Amino acid sequence: MDSTHSTDVLIVGGGHGGAQTAIALRQNGFEGSITLLGRERERPYERPPLSKDYLAGTKPFDRIAIRPQQFWDDRNIAFRMGVAVVEVNEAAHSVTLSDDSTMTYRKLVWAAGADARRLSCPGSDLDGVHSIRTRADVDRIIADLARGARRVMVIGGGYIGLEAAAILRERDCEVTLIEAKPRLLSRVAGPQLSAFYLEQHRAHGVDIRLETEIEGLEGENDRVTGVRLDGGEILPCDMVVVGIGVVPAVGPLIAAGAAGANGVDVDTLCRTSLDDIYAIGDCAAHANPYADGRVIRLESVQNANDMATTAAKSICKVPEDYDALPWFWSNQYDLKLQTAGLSLDYDETVLRGDPATKSFSVIYLSEGRVIAIDCVNSVKDYVAGSKLVKARAGPDAAQLADIEVPLKDLL
Repeated sequence: MDSTHSTDVLIVGGGHGGAQTAIALRQNGFEGSITLLGRERERPYERPPLSKDYLAGTKPFDRIAIRPQQFWDDRNIAFRMGVAVVEVNEAAHSVTLSDDSTMTYRKLVWAAGADARRLSCPGSDLDGVHSIRTRADVDRIIADLARGARRVMVIGGGYIGLEAAAILRERDCEVTLIEAKPRLLSRVAGPQLSAFYLEQHRAHGVDIRLETEIEGLEGENDRVTGVRLDGGEILPCDMVVVGIGVVPAVGPLIAAGAAGANGVDVDTLCRTSLDDIYAIGDCAAHANPYADGRVIRLESVQNANDMATTAAKSICKVPEDYDALPWFWSNQYDLKLQTAGLSLDYDETVLRGDPATKSFSVIYLSEGRVIAIDCVNSVKDYVAGSKLVKARAGPDAAQLADIEVPLKDLL
């Protein structure tokens, strides 16, 4: 039996970027064959609810599907799920899959995203040590909770760790969060927001240990029973949730000769250095216009979706350079954080409102220009602040801080 299949556009990755590429191809008039393949068995589903509603048990899996099955059928989009690409052959325009079959393509869109970074310390392979990246990851956490796990160690004070800590507290777990840096959210936010979330999590009963390193994990019968800190203290636990970043899933592309160090490099149309191969989303290193053109990777749904549209338009011969405003959000307890722009290289912050009211914004400036805004329970600020970032506006800092002055008036 012939184990070689062909498709006009092969999309590698079943997340937001992969799904949006297929959607955007059809929206832009592409009539050829489209095949989307992914390592997971599920059809494309939303990732943000994994550390929020899905972990909380308030949103079942069928409600986080990106589109219903009929949608894909109506657009003649084929799927091959439960397989991974192990080799890319640029010259032959083909890929070898983990089931030993081969697929040929005219265009390849690499939307494989990234894998959760694992702990490298002793004991990191014990049962009960979890990441939050896929449905299966979260299902394992939920299964541990059902078995009675109540003492949880969360390792990492970024968005994933904080969101997990919030949900687990709401599920009546004892939660200790361990962060190696001096403050929470140190990679993505300024000290004011870090201090606010530190206070909020502690008020909800999370034991937060900053500037704390881990020496190893303790176990019994192949199951984690504790976290050993640098210095010897052992914190007993029933489960560990690790949120220490991701590793771009680009091995086969780099092995095939694609340029890239941190991920795979792409141009303004999301093309890699390999012929007829695009890369989008978490794994795509690009010169971002909102980062003064520096080459970065953006781990967000916004970036995955907007890059997908850019790649699809290029394939459909209606090219449009990637120039999308970065935005992010995070739900923790009764706090909705919305962020626009990138707070890289800010030299000034403006606090707008009082954090004690749980409704305020932090505005980041560089040389007097608004480059990013974090809004906590402040949708109006977010909507107008996004426009200030996009316009690279330079309003008076005193007016930015004055909550009596609507941000929209400063455009």
